[in-house]
Amino acid sequence: ALELMDFQDALEQFKNLVEKMIIQKTKESSGLYTKDDDGIDYDKFYTTTRTLFGSAVKDQNIQAFFRKIMNNLDERPEWLEIFGCFKGENDGTSSLSKESMVLLVSEKQQITHSVVKRKDVIKGMVKVPLLHYTVTASQKGVLTLINLRRKSFFSYSLYFHQDTTWINGCDFLPNLKYVVAVTESTVILWDYKTKETKSEGFVIKPMKNSLLCVCTVTMADNLAKDTFLMGDDKGYVYLFTITSDDFIMKQSKAEKESQFKVLDSESFDIPKRKLHDDWVGKIKYFSALKRFGSCSTDSTNSFVLDDIKRLEDHLPVKEFSVPQGVNAFTYCGKAKVIVTGG
Repeated sequence: ALELMDFQDALEQFKNLVEKMIIQKTKESSGLYTKDDDGIDYDKFYTTTRTLFGSAVKDQNIQAFFRKIMNNLDERPEWLEIFGCFKGENDGTSSLSKESMVLLVSEKQQITHSVVKRKDVIKGMVKVPLLHYTVTASQKGVLTLINLRRKSFFSYSLYFHQDTTWINGCDFLPNLKYVVAVTESTVILWDYKTKETKSEGFVIKPMKNSLLCVCTVTMADNLAKDTFLMGDDKGYVYLFTITSDDFIMKQSKAEKESQFKVLDSESFDIPKRKLHDDWVGKIKYFSALKRFGSCSTDSTNSFVLDDIKRLEDHLPVKEFSVPQGVNAFTYCGKAKVIVTGG
């Protein structure tokens, strides 16, 4: 608490210093400034800033901040820029102790591998922290798994199948080790462990409504199965459980020019429930709450947060309404709040 009070005091002094600089520069521009001992030049700005914040600021950030103020008085830089929030990859951050940093920002890593082609967009991106994976799905049908630790890439293109529609979302099945993606009429299960030139997996079809989003339900009770949720354009939320046995018992022949085998959706028991009166824009399972959340632009049933059992027993669900609905939401465990954006 004392450190926070000290920082707030230092920050107020820094803001006052910046205001004095701006007033001085404005007077200089209009010819009304008379130079005196209270004048602020770069040396004084540097010394004062260094005294206020110590080693938490770097010389180049102080210099850049000063130059930014002097060059454009109308657009004042944010105070946190003095701490170098916009770091390069090799800026020496690791040499500083955490105690000396007011703001500790993780370094950015640019991925130069092209995972999509022109006129294509990323529709889904999921991190798999335990395996150091990032999974992406493009709208036109490129599934990519990026191994950040090994800096390697595995991708599979669905461009070449004429009946493939746009991909709307993806996630990772941690037990079966598959990438799951949804299109307007199918569910795709990609076995990324096979070689890129011989990608294998399964296509589950047909799905009656257009699938818009998918998320994994994280449960560690059975290593031979995975559960995931899907939302469609009619307001339905689906509960889909698939096991390793399903890959053996329910598969049919592979499609032409593909190693992907077809699974008949009618052979699965897929509980579903209409929770919204409009498109399901996003769906997410919160393991900390043991609840799922789904949102829609529906003004009446805008956001639902409840147990996945509600998809099977049809008891009343916890929901609330927002004018013109909800487009996005997230949960913060530390603050124990859910934030929605409409």
